Amino acid sequence: MSSNAGLRAYLYASVAPIMFGAIALASTGASAAPCTGPGAPTNTQTKCLTAVQIAGAPLRSFDISWVNPDRAEYYLGDRSNAGVDIVDTQHLTFKRTIGGFVGIVLNGKGAVDNNHSGPDGVTSHGRWVYAGDGNSTLHVIDLDSPTATATKQILSTGGSTRVDEMALTTDGGLLIAANNAEDPPFATLFAANGDSPVSHTASILRITVDPTIIPAGFGLSLEQPAWDPRTQRFYTSIPIIANNPTGCNYGQLSGPITCHGGVLITDPTHPVAVEGAYNATSNTGVVPLNACSPNGMTVGPHHTLLAGCNPGNNPSDVTTLVFSDKTPQNSANINGITGSDEVWFNAGDNRYYLGASKDCTTPGTPCGATSAFTADLGVVSGTSLLIEKVPQSSNSHSVAADSKRNLIFVPQVAPVAVVGSGGDTTTVGAGICGSNSGCIAVYQHDVDEDHEEAEEHHDHDHGE
Repeated sequence: MSSNAGLRAYLYASVAPIMFGAIALASTGASAAPCTGPGAPTNTQTKCLTAVQIAGAPLRSFDISWVNPDRAEYYLGDRSNAGVDIVDTQHLTFKRTIGGFVGIVLNGKGAVDNNHSGPDGVTSHGRWVYAGDGNSTLHVIDLDSPTATATKQILSTGGSTRVDEMALTTDGGLLIAANNAEDPPFATLFAANGDSPVSHTASILRITVDPTIIPAGFGLSLEQPAWDPRTQRFYTSIPIIANNPTGCNYGQLSGPITCHGGVLITDPTHPVAVEGAYNATSNTGVVPLNACSPNGMTVGPHHTLLAGCNPGNNPSDVTTLVFSDKTPQNSANINGITGSDEVWFNAGDNRYYLGASKDCTTPGTPCGATSAFTADLGVVSGTSLLIEKVPQSSNSHSVAADSKRNLIFVPQVAPVAVVGSGGDTTTVGAGICGSNSGCIAVYQHDVDEDHEEAEEHHDHDHGE
């Protein structure tokens, strides 16, 4: 028996009856096992393994998630319960929620106001979790402390909207966080805690982008950053930049957006307050991207990064992009998957996983309409080939993987009938969760099967 098969057997024999046997679907009153209900994926390589239920209110709104494989923990910015949820990735059990965030804030129409709700971005190093809130603050959480005293610092970035996605250097000593909803948007570079037992996080510099690249007054944004250990640079996705191509519409004209996005490359050891056009000598500044308006960003193999392009930003950008870390002008488009928010490279199985909540692969104005989108977990090989798309609940835009255990975690919202605006409008989430409360779906790609298939092909090719 393969190690992964053994893990599956253990989970279903030991964990599932305890956690999920008594779960009842509100619509039917009947018990349901996770991954088996209507709409749950049944014929994909990336198998739905089980689901973890989150204590508290049903999941209506969440944002970014993160995994620390060394601690065997998954963290989710759970607005529905106004805290960071912590899941044990070894035993696949819910552990606790660290609260103190603003939670869900509604706009005048009763929908979730993403710009002021929180928590939002989440990342971690060692005992420290960093999470952005909807009131423009950064929470610094000590995982080795009791829940009631875990939050050690709350730092303002000086804005009026959420601190969103963020990234840390490998040693955990420097953090960059984006205030994506400010106009113009900005990032904050922090001195973070590294491996210190005491929290001493402090702001170093606010970073903006030259107004000829990100003009003010049009709601333009900064999104997910990633840290590249080889170049020692942060790469932050920019959904839309001006003049990419020349004369395009970034909002200054009527009609659909026609400008593509870019990537901001920052050297944290020599940061500048206003980043300009790309400088190849220093490998810093803003690089225009080809046919991509990205939200997500992650570092993959072969010295490349994957940008999660999103037609919600530009209706014509219906691919995903990979580019070189040292020569970012060198890029290639991946067809068949788009609409990503958070993206993640899992070194354990050499695959990218994309939280593609706005997947829409037909170019044009319909890709800018909410009704045109489907929600998928995109699976892309380390060689940048689309492997498959696994259906998810509506608004399922967050994904993180445990590279030591090759487990992929994708939060699912509860049905719209339960939570209202922002809820799942399909049967997929409830089918995956085995409940109507939302959940954290757990997927696994069986690496052993890949190895066995490769060995079979090798034996066949050599007549063995």
